Amino acid sequence: MAREDLENLLIKGGEDKHFRARYDEPATMEEFVEMAAGDGYAFSVDELAAILKESGDVFEKNGNPPKRSIWWT
Repeated sequence: MAREDLENLLIKGGEDKHFRARYDEPATMEEFVEMAAGDGYAFSVDELAAILKESGDVFEKNGNPPKRSIWWT
């Protein structure tokens, strides 16, 4: 369930630029997970880190304005 929730969030972020922009705001994984929980997604910081590592994505922001490159299309 947690993996499915996280994958659904990453896909939605890849499809919806407004959703993605909201999730580019949190500074930490903890804040990101807390925001996701508020939107009905259930996964932990450890699960987020594991799936991002597995997919080769990095949580840190880059660019100007700063954005994450974790979104799936």
